[in-house]
Amino acid sequence: MLGLFAYGLMFSNVKPERVQVELFKPAEQTIRSTKTVEDTYKTEQEKEEISKQVADVYSLKKEYAKNKVDLISSIFDSAIEVNKETDPDEDHKEDEDKKETVKTDAQKVSILKEKLTDEVNKNIEESVFLALVQADEDELKIAKDSTITAVNNVMSSRIAASDVENAKKKVVEELGYMSISGDMKKASTSLARTAIIQNVFFDKDKTEEQRRKAVESVEPIRILQGQIIVEENQLVDRDVYRQLELAGFLNTESTIYPYIGLLLFIFLTFAAFYYYFYYSISKKDNKYNQLLIFSLVFILSMATMKTVSILADLKNSNLEYIFPGAMAAMLIKILLNDRLAVAMIILLGSYGTIIFNGDTPGNLDFSMGLYIIFGGLTAIIILSRPNFKSKVLVAGLLLSLINMAFVFSLIFIMDSHYTRMEYLYYASAAIGSGVGAAVLTMGLLPFFEAGFGILSSIKLIELANPNHPLLRKILIEAPGTYHHSVMVANLAESACEAIGSNGLLARVGSYYHDIGKTKRPHFFIENQMSEENPHDRLQPETSRDIIIAHAVDGGEMLRSHKFPKEIVDIAEQHHGTTLLKFFYHKAKKQDESTPEAAYRYPGPRAIMKEVAVIGIADSVEAAVRSMKHPTPEKIEELVSFIIQDRISDGQFDECDITMRELSIVKHSLCESLNGIFHSRIEYPEPDKLGQKVKE
Repeated sequence: MLGLFAYGLMFSNVKPERVQVELFKPAEQTIRSTKTVEDTYKTEQEKEEISKQVADVYSLKKEYAKNKVDLISSIFDSAIEVNKETDPDEDHKEDEDKKETVKTDAQKVSILKEKLTDEVNKNIEESVFLALVQADEDELKIAKDSTITAVNNVMSSRIAASDVENAKKKVVEELGYMSISGDMKKASTSLARTAIIQNVFFDKDKTEEQRRKAVESVEPIRILQGQIIVEENQLVDRDVYRQLELAGFLNTESTIYPYIGLLLFIFLTFAAFYYYFYYSISKKDNKYNQLLIFSLVFILSMATMKTVSILADLKNSNLEYIFPGAMAAMLIKILLNDRLAVAMIILLGSYGTIIFNGDTPGNLDFSMGLYIIFGGLTAIIILSRPNFKSKVLVAGLLLSLINMAFVFSLIFIMDSHYTRMEYLYYASAAIGSGVGAAVLTMGLLPFFEAGFGILSSIKLIELANPNHPLLRKILIEAPGTYHHSVMVANLAESACEAIGSNGLLARVGSYYHDIGKTKRPHFFIENQMSEENPHDRLQPETSRDIIIAHAVDGGEMLRSHKFPKEIVDIAEQHHGTTLLKFFYHKAKKQDESTPEAAYRYPGPRAIMKEVAVIGIADSVEAAVRSMKHPTPEKIEELVSFIIQDRISDGQFDECDITMRELSIVKHSLCESLNGIFHSRIEYPEPDKLGQKVKE
């Protein structure tokens, strides 16, 4: 039922929106994208643009410089060889019979050409060959070194096709400073110009690779969720129309996916709660009452949330920040427990992301979900502090300040820019949310407490008021019992808090646990004020009935005054089924056949830990008060005996209190009693004191 209710409330928030737009006409409303989609057309356009911007890659052929240097070197070396072969000097006279002397330059040129390739010969002018064969060896070596250096220097730089002529001019300039004959200089210059060629070429593979990398680096262009595609009255051009189509606004086919998603989301959340209530809570913990309270608070909170969201849409403002989400956390925290309070606020925060999705269907407002969850958890933490449960309004004011700080943190994180009035509006909404949650909590608590008989901390504090009629009745009619009850309350509260139980319930229950004694106050020793004990004149059966009746009478009196069940149980169960030992032994002296069961309290035995602790504290306080000279050792021995006696008597068999907790209770009671019955200074008698003063 809760799932169906939630589904009905959130159905309209996930319903896909169909917009009415026509090409080349103004838009009737501002349209935001409900999802993030890739704009493939724009992405491809961007890739093409980036690809065009990538410059062609030209590679430098470094080996060209070496090849040309080697070629120039080979030409000069060949010329030197030809000169040696055709003009032998004195060192070679013994070989004259082996050589044929070449005397003409033409023959020398012919021999030089034979040493070179046809391709090289073709590119070299005839005058260059003639200058080479006419020069001597030293001149050729100087020309060789200069030409190689110049060619190497020029070819080491990048020379594109358009730069070849400039490079040739550069090499000519470098050779202009050679100290050789004019013909040889011209020959070297001609060879150098021939060696200068283009060494930078277009690299197709590298160019394609650079373009591919550039294209791959392009991030897909997306239409982001929540992004405005077209504003109201803006012309819907082809580009806008295409984006609307990509975002699914022009799709006339109905889709069921949002509804399935919502149904699955609700199923998952409520399946967890079903498991918790079905398996984790026992019937004795009022499972169905807890489930009903949880359901009512959930329905009330969801209805409030939906109302606020509708008003926010109508006024086109961020009114949602005034939603008192912490109200649900406060109510569940006070009425049930922390675990369910945390679960409730997480559930509301999750659903709030859907309900407060603004005018963009299907979008999730995560900032609002965080706001609800943060505010609810803050309220739970504040109410966990001592005495804050009784100060819900103070907790609401503190929550308002924290809500305001959280709202501003969201605004600053999103780097939103608002006017002063808008900041004031957000601050007012946050304050209204905190105060509203506190006021609603205080207003609704009495209805839940009355309708479900829940004993809240606020109700307990009201019952602890000393001016309560029943407490005044105990004080006036049975002052000894009143004092005893206050002492038991102090002992029981500290012991219960030590074991993690409800100390406030233990204190208030202790105040009223002996209310039944007000019917016959003088039959109880603490109210006799040195009077004659009436039990001395009564039969043990009569005394037994009077003593036992105070537990039954107390329960009836509390019921007649509409007291919570927990307080009534404390009055009826604090003695459990213990034995009235004094009157039982008195009856045994008169009649040996007296059954023990006849002198036991009717019970029932303690079920709650608080009742068990109050029962121990009740017996301990009375026993220690009767001791003449209580010492820490005697008090500890007495407390141990009473606890062990109750364990042996089976008084805790129906209570889930553990042996470890009983040990903690014992330690707490001993500490409290030692503080109450500590040793005091023995003052001198008045006469002796006066004498000392005079001295």
